[in-house]
Amino acid sequence: MTGDVFNPEQLSRCISCGFCLPACPTYAMTGDEASSPRGRITLMRALQDGTLPPDDDTLAEQSSFCLGCRACEPVCPAGVEYGSLLEQWRVHQWRGPRRPLVARALMLLVEQRWVLRLLGLVRRAAHGPAAALPPEPGASDALPPEPGASDALPPEPGAAGGPDAQLMLGCVERGLFPAVSRAARALDPGLAAPTAQGCCGALHAHNGDLAGGERLAERLGEDLPGTIVTTSGGCAAHLASVLGRDRVRELSTWLAERPAGAELRVAGRRARVALQDSCHLRNGLGVFAEPRALLRQVADYVELPSAATCCGAAGTYSLLRPKESRRILDAKLDEIEAAGVDLVVAVNPGCLRQLRTGLRRRRSPVRAVHLAELLTRVEPASRPD
Repeated sequence: MTGDVFNPEQLSRCISCGFCLPACPTYAMTGDEASSPRGRITLMRALQDGTLPPDDDTLAEQSSFCLGCRACEPVCPAGVEYGSLLEQWRVHQWRGPRRPLVARALMLLVEQRWVLRLLGLVRRAAHGPAAALPPEPGASDALPPEPGASDALPPEPGAAGGPDAQLMLGCVERGLFPAVSRAARALDPGLAAPTAQGCCGALHAHNGDLAGGERLAERLGEDLPGTIVTTSGGCAAHLASVLGRDRVRELSTWLAERPAGAELRVAGRRARVALQDSCHLRNGLGVFAEPRALLRQVADYVELPSAATCCGAAGTYSLLRPKESRRILDAKLDEIEAAGVDLVVAVNPGCLRQLRTGLRRRRSPVRAVHLAELLTRVEPASRPD
């Protein structure tokens, strides 16, 4: 960028039309122009041309306050790549010691491959192979585990499936939700899932280390030749930006041609389920129809009015800005409980953690599950050749 903080061509696309304002969660919270995409791009331009000094407090606050959900991108008539601009901004704002300590610690942690493998082993030993859906306080027995549904462990390198399609074992999933990867393998046993794989780099790219994020994504692409299938919407969007969309498939798009199984039933009736979109999957890759189609095959699908808006997880946001994150989540949980659903489905591990934590805190009867976990609870059906 020849010394510029931002790519000048990307920065110049914004025409300040204001279409982004209604789509922005932080603008909805504050009504402050500076907390909108248009307002933040104005700040970026002031930083770029020297009108504001790099250490300006408003620059620091707004680069952190933004969720990075990219909801402004689909509604932008000028095609502003806001997510890319935000990443460039944080490279500048969060250099060295200015990067939040929590983000630095997590980035260092996920770069250690032995730590990732250890997390999976410890979680598996502590909770057993069938711990995909632990009972929530006050929850009904909506999804009793079916025999073998989540007992399939990821195979070692060299297992069946070959290099044509391989499952990415996400960092968060290995530590918190290893049953998600096992469920994905149960849905398609032909997916290889070598354990000797590292982080995709999305955490780095979103927290001010673009070069590190690209390096890790390229290395993962070498670890997993051919098509990479992921159960994480955020990882899918980052990998696609580095490796190309032809290399990356999020699970719902991979299973799109899967024949319908039997319906999922709760208390003798067809289950009612809702979906929380992954922001980066929907806004970055345009994937939202596929998970809904899969859910409609097996349950009564209920569209939440805010399904397409952020749940407040936003990668490390829930850790860096817990007050704002919880405010966003609480409104989402009110809507979920008012919808009268049995289950809310996530397609991203960060969203799953956010929803489970919030519903558990409320002692809600609604349970949060990953799409892969839900689909293993209906009759298995083989994918067509």
